[in-house]
Amino acid sequence: MAPAETYRIATYAAPLSRDGPGLLLRDIRKGDDPEIAAISAVIAYIAPDVLVLTNFDYDLDGLALSAYAESLPVPYPFRFATSPNAGIPSGHDLDGNGYLGDARDAFGYGRFAGDGGLAVLSRFPIATEAVQNFTGLLWRDLPSATLPVRDAAPFPSAAAQEVMRLSSTAHWIVPVNLPDGPPLHVMAYSATPPVFDGPEDANGLRNRDELRLWQMVLDGTLGTAPADFVIAGNTNLDPLAGDGLRQAMVDFLADPRLQDPLPEQPTADWGAEGPGKLRVSYVLPSRSWEVVDAGVFWPATNSADADLLGSDSTAAGPHHLVWVDIRR
Repeated sequence: MAPAETYRIATYAAPLSRDGPGLLLRDIRKGDDPEIAAISAVIAYIAPDVLVLTNFDYDLDGLALSAYAESLPVPYPFRFATSPNAGIPSGHDLDGNGYLGDARDAFGYGRFAGDGGLAVLSRFPIATEAVQNFTGLLWRDLPSATLPVRDAAPFPSAAAQEVMRLSSTAHWIVPVNLPDGPPLHVMAYSATPPVFDGPEDANGLRNRDELRLWQMVLDGTLGTAPADFVIAGNTNLDPLAGDGLRQAMVDFLADPRLQDPLPEQPTADWGAEGPGKLRVSYVLPSRSWEVVDAGVFWPATNSADADLLGSDSTAAGPHHLVWVDIRR
């Protein structure tokens, strides 16, 4: 009997976003951007079979994603991305500052449509026709949603809450057709940071409910609960430290349907002047998988691997790539 094949699943909140539409594609094609070079070197070194990128500018024709995938030494012939909520105008004053049309008035924070979107790269075919996309779900329609209130009134307004979407970026269930059995369902998302708001805690509440959406899916309350899944992305929520409603992350990690291969392992470092080291990116397989290995690419400063991150270890940004090896 042949040994079961092992698959490496990863997520990376690499800074592959730029200040305007088309600029990421420009920088990829130029081929001399040190940040992109460092990110690509890390991806090539870890060589995941499926990679979720949680800060990648989306464009309608997928030009940047195709150009980037083709620039990598690791082949990723299969890719998936569709429009995130980031940068899509809502027509409402969603941050309550009295002005319309700024980045925080989009359905998800964004200076332009697709700013800092989500993307999936895969060595194996993606069943795009079977993707479940929850990006358009209204926040108020999530079961037991907690919407923000200020001075006993809906924040920023009742009208805004009628159209406000839950996903700050996107929530997708992406089936990847593996060669040795049923599909792997990649539950990919990136949540809002639970900061940059006021006493109403709008971003903290939204961050928690973005995580709870997956709980509703697994419970069968939303969409179709997948088998053989992996949840991968940036929750922007550490169960032990930092801002946010941390108990939600504690409860989620305790779900018996999940495995947590890297408990208490930080995945980002914002330095002493910021929140420091936090665990915000996760790869969480379902119990149907055997976890073979797992890690965060965070080499010691005196190791040969550290060269990939530059002389000060920050060339690829504050986040580190998280990976898990699984087999049936």
